[in-house]
Amino acid sequence: MDAQATSITFRDATDADVDALVALVQSAYRGDDSRAGWTTEADILDGRRTDHEAVLQVIKAPASRLLTVERDGRVVACCQLEHRGDHAYFGMFAVTPALQGAGLGGTVLSEAERLARATWGVGEMRMTVISVRHDLIAWYERRGYRRTGRTEPFPYGDERFGVPRRDDLEFEVLAKPLA
Repeated sequence: MDAQATSITFRDATDADVDALVALVQSAYRGDDSRAGWTTEADILDGRRTDHEAVLQVIKAPASRLLTVERDGRVVACCQLEHRGDHAYFGMFAVTPALQGAGLGGTVLSEAERLARATWGVGEMRMTVISVRHDLIAWYERRGYRRTGRTEPFPYGDERFGVPRRDDLEFEVLAKPLA
């Protein structure tokens, strides 16, 4: 692992982090800033990726945690972990575009898996990914996630999730057994 990973710290988000986390998630997925990284959704969705209320809801939910990653005192990544019975849900994953492609995302994902096992004793991690995000799905597959064959509808008409630029969006469910 490169030096970038050695200087990062993990902690649970607090109310004071909300604005920084909203900005981080937005920069990783939407608008021109997101094009600096490879996780952009700017070609398939306009609008917001999340908002203040949604981030605060994840922080406050009793079966959830919003893992916040700092480097040199600055928030550079985050992910949601939610306990859902026999599995954990992984979501709201974002890495600042300037640091994408350097290994930080894999480090965060590994720590999230470790925490899900240690905290809740779950045997599986699940997530949903927009099905047309082939590069992102392949990235997760290289890390042990498998396509389940299940899909969930995209919430067309609910602008809290963005404004679609195409009419074929749906979420694909990926899963990985946690040893």
